[in-house]
Amino acid sequence: MLLTILFTLIALTVIIPVVLYYKTGKRKGRQCLLMNAISFFSVLGVGIIFTLGTGVTAFAAPDAAAAGLTVGEGLKFIGAALSTGLSGIGGGIAVASAASAAIGAMSENEKIMGKTLIFVALAEGIALYGLVISILILFNS
Repeated sequence: MLLTILFTLIALTVIIPVVLYYKTGKRKGRQCLLMNAISFFSVLGVGIIFTLGTGVTAFAAPDAAAAGLTVGEGLKFIGAALSTGLSGIGGGIAVASAASAAIGAMSENEKIMGKTLIFVALAEGIALYGLVISILILFNS
């Protein structure tokens, strides 16, 4: 019940500023964006406080061996998360610099669009490699 109310409030914090933005004739864009950000993060913060403040219950057995979880499996999940997360961050940084350089180069010469797209795609491949590595880590027995 609490999660349903929380998801409804989060959806409303996105929908209401968009409706107000279009009703005011797109004149108050900055104010609507500020209202959207403040209301979204405040509802999200209150929701996190209420969900975590009620206490966390674990459904695992008291004995770690009975639950079937080992230290190796925990490290496997941490490794998969790190490979996906860090490669995504690195790919985002690489795409940001490559794409801005590609746009600058294309503004001077429109014929080099294919070459610039190759560099942007190579930078984007870093994130895909991290995802492949995390899949290999998770499904390796």
